[in-house]
Amino acid sequence: MPTPKRHALTILGALDAARSELVGNAVVLTDGKAGTVENVWLDEVHGLRVSIRGHIGKWPVSTIKFAQP
Repeated sequence: MPTPKRHALTILGALDAARSELVGNAVVLTDGKAGTVENVWLDEVHGLRVSIRGHIGKWPVSTIKFAQP
């Protein structure tokens, strides 16, 4: 398999794994917003971004912390 295709499949696999781990989990953003992760996107400029149920917008995954149970 050509190297670019292998890299693309690795990236898509990591995105799928991140989506599996994050969607449905309660999180708190660094700006104080809290909620449940609705979806995860791969943004070519910013990397992984998440949407939080009840809040309009998408945030970098680096701004979330998992809520304590």
